[in-house]
Amino acid sequence: MPEVKSMFREVLPKQGQLSVEDVPTMVLCKPKLLPLKSVTLEKLEKMQQEAQELIKQQERALKEQQQPEKAE
Repeated sequence: MPEVKSMFREVLPKQGQLSVEDVPTMVLCKPKLLPLKSVTLEKLEKMQQEAQELIKQQERALKEQQQPEKAE
């Protein structure tokens, strides 16, 4: 990794104490809004609802076919 040259020159004291203050601080970012339901979950629920409606239609058609037979 190439070293980046700075405009400032590093100065270290020849006498006394050297102290470094590097206090980590929290960086706040914009909150991210998450959907309550994922797109995949919505697709699965839609597919399940369509399948249930199809089954109900088939059951109604089957009952309608059986009723005329009983009437005879």
